Amino acid sequence: MIREQKRRSALWFFLSSILLWSCGGQQERRPEEAADVLSMPWEAIEQQARGSTVNLMMWQGDPLINAYMEQYVKPAVKERFGINLRIAGGQGSIIVQALLAELQAGRPNSELDLMWINGETFYQLRQIGALFGPWTDKLPNARYIDFENPFIGQDFQQPADGFECPWGNVQMAIIYDSLKAPAPPQDRAELLAFVRRHPGCFTFDNHFTGLTFLKILLMDIAGGPQVLAGPFDEEKYRRYAPLLWDYIRELKPYLWKQGNAFPEAVAPMHQMFANGELWFTMSNNDSEVDNKVLQGLFPESARAYVWEVGTIQNSHYMGIARNAANKAAAMVVANFLISPEAQHRKQDPAVWGDGTVLSMEKLPPEWQEKFRKLPGRRHAPPREQMQARALPELAPEYMIRLAADFRKEILGQ
Repeated sequence: MIREQKRRSALWFFLSSILLWSCGGQQERRPEEAADVLSMPWEAIEQQARGSTVNLMMWQGDPLINAYMEQYVKPAVKERFGINLRIAGGQGSIIVQALLAELQAGRPNSELDLMWINGETFYQLRQIGALFGPWTDKLPNARYIDFENPFIGQDFQQPADGFECPWGNVQMAIIYDSLKAPAPPQDRAELLAFVRRHPGCFTFDNHFTGLTFLKILLMDIAGGPQVLAGPFDEEKYRRYAPLLWDYIRELKPYLWKQGNAFPEAVAPMHQMFANGELWFTMSNNDSEVDNKVLQGLFPESARAYVWEVGTIQNSHYMGIARNAANKAAAMVVANFLISPEAQHRKQDPAVWGDGTVLSMEKLPPEWQEKFRKLPGRRHAPPREQMQARALPELAPEYMIRLAADFRKEILGQ
């Protein structure tokens, strides 16, 4: 426990230092070689990319996602573009810390080229000037992206501004066992009543997915997403956050392990749901319930739903390090990831089930037809039905503050 507290304290000291360091005059800028890449025609970018190695850092917490990248994307970019794609596990603060250390050391070439990012990570990387850009308008396949969709063109209420490329779009879903909970709770009042009747069957993790759940509660307590829309508002946070912690303290005795511990990530929560220890789990991917049932990990009785007050929908993105050694190759890989072919394959629930960022109206007719013929979901509502209850993300500072205050207010750390 002491070691974990020290680790968390060190992490949050580091995150605080990002903002302090960023005030010292670091600005996003293009080195000479970056300007050269952005001035080149796409054919020349592809030619320069050939024979390069792209180091990609991404979350590797799901076997289907890993298989999609290792067994499909990696060989495809090698065969078609002559690019060697190397994938390493890491997300969030790991990416930010690595790039911050390189910038502070004055390293001309980063060990990272491409990164799976969004939200607070994008915010922190912009603060320290660690991202290359704007570059996404150079991608030929960017013409298909649905940038007009605020859930795609805006990342935690921040304009992407060409410094990250939309890659996938998802909506949070609560997953439950329909045999154990045939009438699952639809809001926070019903959830409290439910866990009082069935203690120990519900919890949330203390990382990204659980923090998304806390943001949904905060918006509901505040009176709806419009109350907290826009930049972070300290006065509003101080007004509504105490009410959130009061509600969590009411829930706590009836949560898994009486709320004395929370899963460290969503994967162990999925495992506890699979073995029946929990009646509920949750996912930021509204199709995950289907692919977990198809894998045989979740029971056939697993279902996904969204609360009546809604759940958060957001997108995830690819970013390129400002000092990436292989910017051209990173752009070629990103362009492939947003191709109709790669997006179509990724949206199949049996492959990944990740929602596309492409606009159907902008696609050629043959690809529109292929997307329409994708297998439907059996265990989650259609995306069109969920869309009516989609909530926008909050500004990234809300998530940063909730993470810190959750440890202090609920975990006592």
